[in-house]
Amino acid sequence: MKAKRIFGLGLLASVYLIALTFSFSGPAVSAPVALDADAALSLAFGGLIVNRAAINTIFTGLKTIFNNALKASPGNWQATAMEVISNGKGEDYAWLSRFPMMRKWIGEKSVKSLEAGKYTAINEDWETTIAVRRNDIEDDSLGIYNAQARMAGDSASELHDIIVDSLKNGAFTGLGIDGQYFYDTDHSVAGASVSNKLTTALSAATPAAAAASYGAARIAIMKFKDEEGMPLRLIPDTLEVPPALEAVAKKLLEADKLDDNSPNPYKGTATLIVNPALTSDTVWFLHVTRKAVKPFIVQMRKRPEFVSQTSMENDDVFMKAEYKFGAEARATGIYGFWQLSVGSTGAG
Repeated sequence: MKAKRIFGLGLLASVYLIALTFSFSGPAVSAPVALDADAALSLAFGGLIVNRAAINTIFTGLKTIFNNALKASPGNWQATAMEVISNGKGEDYAWLSRFPMMRKWIGEKSVKSLEAGKYTAINEDWETTIAVRRNDIEDDSLGIYNAQARMAGDSASELHDIIVDSLKNGAFTGLGIDGQYFYDTDHSVAGASVSNKLTTALSAATPAAAAASYGAARIAIMKFKDEEGMPLRLIPDTLEVPPALEAVAKKLLEADKLDDNSPNPYKGTATLIVNPALTSDTVWFLHVTRKAVKPFIVQMRKRPEFVSQTSMENDDVFMKAEYKFGAEARATGIYGFWQLSVGSTGAG
């Protein structure tokens, strides 16, 4: 009972128990230490006593809630993207300038030179920050911050998806390794222009309409070749659409017959992804995802981690009566091999 009297009523006790019960990454709560005269001062206003020990306990509990939400909310980005670990300010993706293929060894080996520095991706900073009012601590009114810590953990767990979705939404105007838009009509391969971009609407109305949209994308991917004219042997396996095209996509991939009651030749040819983060109602993508590399890349320098500002002497505490907590990360996204995807604006 004495401990409850020291730390106040209600929520602080539960936060303290959470911090002791669950494991989390980061330092454990330190044992009480001797404080100087200034640090020993505290403010009691009928709820909690606001001192360093109380603040540390509160933010330890918030960190635990954040980390539990972070672990419990895996994203969907792995379906179409791969992660590359970054060890510095940025990474050089010269290896993307050549699609590696085996060839018959006749005479000397054919050495593929990589153009270093041609495509360097610099890591970007990401953050979410929440202010905790000192009055809410004093009044033992911290329930809303538990929910915000949980939401911050959820948001941090979606960082990969946020990065990949941004790449997809900008793929018709975002530049890839070859200096062209990721989805474009004139990628240069052995001096010829090759397209991985369509403008046709996704359709399951008739065999001709299905062939001109989904079928055309399948054929385009399967016909891609490398710089030496060798087939890349790619077979698309994933159709990605916004919610507005879900019914059409399901008809193409799952139904025995098309809208005109004719046999559906495309049933079972791909897995469907319905992505609510796509900002256009008409775009659709067909991907190759069963290779060692994926069409999109998440470059991760520092994974999302819980951070807090709890110093009693901080200017924000003195001037605004606010503490802060949130998450920080360093990462960016880039386009991989354009040959692994065909995109359509759906508005031709």
